[in-house]
Amino acid sequence: MATLALPRERTHEVNPWLIAATVMLATFMEVLDTSVANVSLPHIAGSLSAGVDESTWVLTSYLVSNAIVLPLTGWLSNVFGRKQFYMACVAIFTVSSFLCGLAPSLGMLVFFRVLQGAGGGGLQPISQAILVDHFPREKQGMAMAVYGMGVVVAPTIGPTLGGWITDDFTWRWIFFINIPVGILSILMTSLLIKNPAHQEKRKLKIDYIGLGLLSVGVGFLQVVLDKGQRDDWFGSHFIEWATIVAVIAIVGVIIWELRQKEPMVDLRLLKERNFAIAVFTMYILGFVLYGTTVLLPILLQTELGYTAMQSGLVLLPGGVCMMMIMPLVGWGLGKFEARWLVVVGLLITGTGLFLMGSHFDLQMGMQTPVLVWIVSRFGVAFLFVPINVIAFYYVDKLKTNDATGLINLARNIGGSMGISFVTTLLDRGGQSNQVTLSAHITAMNQYFQAAMQGMAQRLIAAGSSATEAMQQAQAMFYRTLQNQATMLSFIQDFRIMGYICMAMIPVMFILKKTRPGRPRGMAH
Repeated sequence: MATLALPRERTHEVNPWLIAATVMLATFMEVLDTSVANVSLPHIAGSLSAGVDESTWVLTSYLVSNAIVLPLTGWLSNVFGRKQFYMACVAIFTVSSFLCGLAPSLGMLVFFRVLQGAGGGGLQPISQAILVDHFPREKQGMAMAVYGMGVVVAPTIGPTLGGWITDDFTWRWIFFINIPVGILSILMTSLLIKNPAHQEKRKLKIDYIGLGLLSVGVGFLQVVLDKGQRDDWFGSHFIEWATIVAVIAIVGVIIWELRQKEPMVDLRLLKERNFAIAVFTMYILGFVLYGTTVLLPILLQTELGYTAMQSGLVLLPGGVCMMMIMPLVGWGLGKFEARWLVVVGLLITGTGLFLMGSHFDLQMGMQTPVLVWIVSRFGVAFLFVPINVIAFYYVDKLKTNDATGLINLARNIGGSMGISFVTTLLDRGGQSNQVTLSAHITAMNQYFQAAMQGMAQRLIAAGSSATEAMQQAQAMFYRTLQNQATMLSFIQDFRIMGYICMAMIPVMFILKKTRPGRPRGMAH
């Protein structure tokens, strides 16, 4: 059995909680940047003389380069050394953030965002690997809880922060704010963190075929997910060809890497049952977390008339709830088996999503979405940390770098697919619901006729002619019909997400048992 703690002489050098704070700092900054620019796109487009549709590449370019680097972090850490690679990632991210803020054109901004995504891609998995090596098994849950605060809470407050900065200052400051954080992170990393004693640097041997296939596959997949709904999915020849290229490249990289003695991406880790299930569960968590985080602000702003700041304030209490609960979850991991906490989290999250499906309507006040969102985020707090503990329980510490890259890639791809899934269902569901509701609006429907006459009479009393009043009443009724159809689509989306959470519960019983407080075993 391999213990999680480092050699004794290292554990006495630095308080591991300082190390946890150090890695959370950069992780929070990187995850925040995945969502902080969302609400600023119209301002960016106007400032750089570009269309809003073109400005979406500011988001896509970051996600593509980020997703490509994620599975490479283990290999790059072994080549350059974990500490050196981590500091290089923070430096690249910080410098490219500064350049993004200075970008004179959309093309240059997209280029700098590619660099920023490449630097940010290595921060999350390496942060996790550092925590795993610096904390003993009985404290790993609490350490992951601190790390989880950055990963899970940052996407929640990102749109609110981005909206405030853009409204009160300028969109360029959403990038400039990364500079002092990045500098502080580099200084703290250089002083507090050391390379693990068990890690040996490898000679630089670039697998050009594997790297090329991975870059093309993940890159094109991200583009398909980001632009699919906007381009009508397979109604677009570009999306068709991008999908074909992505599938061929991803299948190719899987076959190629499994045949290599020293793979750039160690897919053999998925042979370990607990790790494979944890990766899949993390994919589902990303799917539900990012999908619902996108849905609720759209609902509040398009159907209920909330501003970007108001919708962010609705989400904020849920983020605060997660921050308060995660340390409790970390403590619970020392007392209970991790999978039972995941089951609790899935039950609460699913219940919260079902409550959204049953309590949301066009007349609800702010209190309803705030309270129901808190319930769902309360459940999410029980998911992120235990899933990571399950993932690393049977993984050899020599493979920690590779494992963190894979599990973070699963969460990011899950998030991208979740966003594409809910936006597609929202659009298609709205159309379907409108057709269904319209079928009940006929000249033979006495309730419809009575409602139209009542609206027309009120408009006539306000000064409209009889003809104008009837036309205005029809237009108002049609807008109401559209709003109701869209609300039904939102409700259906939330319920589907709830069913997905509940369907994951039986999967937890496939896991091999783990005991709280016991050291990890070696990978089998």
